Amino acid sequence: MSGKRQGPTGPTDGDEPTGTDGQDSDRQVPNTLARRGRRRSHGDGALFQRASDGLWVGRVDLGWIDGKRVRKTVYAKTEKECRRKLKEVQKAAEQGVNLNAPNRTVSEWLTEWVRMKSEDGTRPTTVAGYKWAVDLYIVPVVGRVQLLKLTPSDVTRVIGKAREAGRSPRSLQFIHGVLRNALADAHRLDLVPRNVAKAVKGPSVPLRRVRALHVDDVRALSRAMHDDPYGPIFICGLMLGLRRGEILGLRWADIDFDAGALHVRRTLQRANGKLMFMPAKTVRSHRTLPLSGSLVEILKEHRRSQEGAMATAGPDWIDHDLVFASAIGTPLDPRNVNRRFTAIRTAAGLPWVRLHDLRHAFATLLVAEGVPMRVIMELLGHSTINLTMNTYAHVLPEAQEDAVARLDGLVMGDDQDEKATEATDEPGKGETDGVDGLGTPLGT
Repeated sequence: MSGKRQGPTGPTDGDEPTGTDGQDSDRQVPNTLARRGRRRSHGDGALFQRASDGLWVGRVDLGWIDGKRVRKTVYAKTEKECRRKLKEVQKAAEQGVNLNAPNRTVSEWLTEWVRMKSEDGTRPTTVAGYKWAVDLYIVPVVGRVQLLKLTPSDVTRVIGKAREAGRSPRSLQFIHGVLRNALADAHRLDLVPRNVAKAVKGPSVPLRRVRALHVDDVRALSRAMHDDPYGPIFICGLMLGLRRGEILGLRWADIDFDAGALHVRRTLQRANGKLMFMPAKTVRSHRTLPLSGSLVEILKEHRRSQEGAMATAGPDWIDHDLVFASAIGTPLDPRNVNRRFTAIRTAAGLPWVRLHDLRHAFATLLVAEGVPMRVIMELLGHSTINLTMNTYAHVLPEAQEDAVARLDGLVMGDDQDEKATEATDEPGKGETDGVDGLGTPLGT
């Protein structure tokens, strides 16, 4: 079967779809069975395969503009791809994108794109990052360029200017990524023939080696946290590997003391100058973590302390069911939490430690204890095992050496025991004033 027509858009069933340029040259592959199929709803668009070259063509009705009926046309090599493009055009039209507008400038498209992102469920903090890159580093360089005339050289200029402004490699990578994503959406909507940002190699980011906290460092921090009102916050970072936003977003309803479990469901973030609760970062960030007995006791003691604060505040208490709240029940400002941690790390003699390093300490200590990387990935809520491996690869050699030593003990254990026995059987060896070679009193 060479193709199928799934019903044109418009009030008349047999109308041939007409593009915005008024040409009717796209001859369709006839398909009587397809014509007899379920009729597509008005506004769903027409979808058919062109006889001349086999391309799939999709057209959606944009309504009447300036007295003319306007349709947007998309093309693809496969029916599935064409259907996807058609749906994206329909969604963009619903979001108010003027698909029939003359060629836009880069600035005009990025303004529309950021607005689209703010309305499609993208996290406010992510949208704020897009605006930062667009307003400060992309539009000032190529904002006046026509979208259709943007070239890979223009993209390279954007990265070069941001580098001259002193941006870090990670920031350069982010700026390039924002422009690439915006052009990818323009390409999917058939506003540009290709994504020129994909032709430009993204800036490389040196792998940052996480500085590991050793056991002595952890103990020093733990002592400095003791009896501090913010201490339980930092303990959760150290013993559960939680991100700061995840800790500050916890509710008492997220903790099951009977089951010894804590559910990570949301996070506290600052967006557009306001503190907001948002769903956890990714699907894997939504996770359930086991609570140790000592951490259960710490959290129960913290709850009793909070109940005292509630009684003191009286009617001024604003109940958000927060595990970690201000003196009147409102969310803690993350910046105040950072300031408190700075005082604690200074008291512990570890001025280089960041609050996020508690999360790293949690992971590196687990690696050193031989916990599988897959388990660590799930506990941290990482999206991929590669992220976990790349972040904590430097800890693996020590863990590998320890594993080899343990294996040596398992495999060669019998031979080592026999040698030890032979040594203790020799006269005068292994016996000292009634104590055997293992330090155990003889005769016990």
